[in-house]
Amino acid sequence: MSTVLEKIAQIEAEMARTQKNKATAGHLGLLKARLAKLRRELITPKGGGAAAGEGFDVAKTGDARIGFVGFPSVGKSTLLSNLAGVYSEVAAYEFTTLTTVPGCIKYKGAKIQLLDLPGIIEGAKDGKGRGRQVIAVARTCSLIFIVLDVLKPLVHKKIIERELEGFGLRLNKQPPNIVFRRKDKGGINLQTMVQQSELDLDTVKSILSEYRIHNADITLRYDATSDDLIDVVEGNRIYVPCIYLLNKIDQISIEELDIIYKIPHCVPISAHHKWNFDDLLEKMWEYLKLVRIYTKPKGQLPDYNSPVVLSSDHKTVEDFCNKLHRTIIKEFKYALTWGSSVKHQPQKVGKDHELNDEDLRPVTEINLSVVCTVNPKLQLFSKLIQITAINQNES
Repeated sequence: MSTVLEKIAQIEAEMARTQKNKATAGHLGLLKARLAKLRRELITPKGGGAAAGEGFDVAKTGDARIGFVGFPSVGKSTLLSNLAGVYSEVAAYEFTTLTTVPGCIKYKGAKIQLLDLPGIIEGAKDGKGRGRQVIAVARTCSLIFIVLDVLKPLVHKKIIERELEGFGLRLNKQPPNIVFRRKDKGGINLQTMVQQSELDLDTVKSILSEYRIHNADITLRYDATSDDLIDVVEGNRIYVPCIYLLNKIDQISIEELDIIYKIPHCVPISAHHKWNFDDLLEKMWEYLKLVRIYTKPKGQLPDYNSPVVLSSDHKTVEDFCNKLHRTIIKEFKYALTWGSSVKHQPQKVGKDHELNDEDLRPVTEINLSVVCTVNPKLQLFSKLIQITAINQNES
């Protein structure tokens, strides 16, 4: 492992010495590709050893998972204790938490798992302080809370971002809009939809040559960078939303608090006094993008206490059926749907139909009914939607 770290240090030093201009773009792209390959070895070490998160990861439960990431003694354990009512050791010295402490909260009907991870230090992506194990657990989360001490410089925010980025995590970013397809022959074919400021054919060839790729079709649909292309080629990047929690606001002035609120993706809190937890939970719900679906037995009112929770990216009729039981979709024929998701009331839809929020569906014995909610602020009225699953033997 030390040889890999030495190679990484050498490449980073060479990149720091190299001037950035058009003449050196290809060389810098080659160095970035080599650096990405070395970091991949840190993420997935050779030799079939223990998993990177062994001893830190816990069984995934609930509808979503949130990990608390931050330096030691920033208030992660206090936040978990006051949010979930789970005891996590709190003390005035650093590295109080030495393993992952799980907790769970129920918010707007969804069960959300919280993980208090041990504090990381600078160099965690290279394995210092068992940082690789901590960040490996963070890669499994639906949302990351980066907990920062408001009394310490915001440069800590950049350090943590660099550590997570070095381990393949992309915070509050979308996957690059780049089409990459390998082929057997024909060389490198580069197509650009817009003018490129960094990537050209020579630079792309330099990057791909490091991966021993000499035949591929690449389409750049926006002004991409060499880092974006490397992320697509690597294919192991995790794109996860992130909220920055600036803790201990009880020790700053109102004027300083106004400035802090202008930081993007930021929520100032006081974990000790439980200040601004409402704003934090609302922001958490917004970033998780969950869809709540309430079942309604025939002749009864909907059960608003135990919803079926789906992601807003997977909210089709088939997704809902699979969440209940995977055998239901085999007997499904069509759905009669009322609500804003259809033009006619009712309308027959298939299993690929996407459900809208705040819809209600009554059911029979083999039928399904739900109320779908994405944004609770839109709860001005309910719309009716009915799913009818018909057994093929009865059709």
